[in-house]
Amino acid sequence: MNNIEIYTSDTCINCIKVKEYFKENEINFTEKNISKNSEQRKELIKMGYMSVPVLIINGEHVLGFDLKRINELLNK
Repeated sequence: MNNIEIYTSDTCINCIKVKEYFKENEINFTEKNISKNSEQRKELIKMGYMSVPVLIINGEHVLGFDLKRINELLNK
């Protein structure tokens, strides 16, 4: 089972796309919306990121909707 966290914001088109991709493929994830939670925004900045989406898949970071990298990490 994969452990997936996605940092998102309300206005991010690629965030919507990556969430749709996971839902269509029945892949479970935990969303951390920085628009709604300042602590999650601080976590993202502390990791060195200033944009979303940021995915953490089994401990590996992916910036943006990089489908090739996402599928590699999910062994698809």
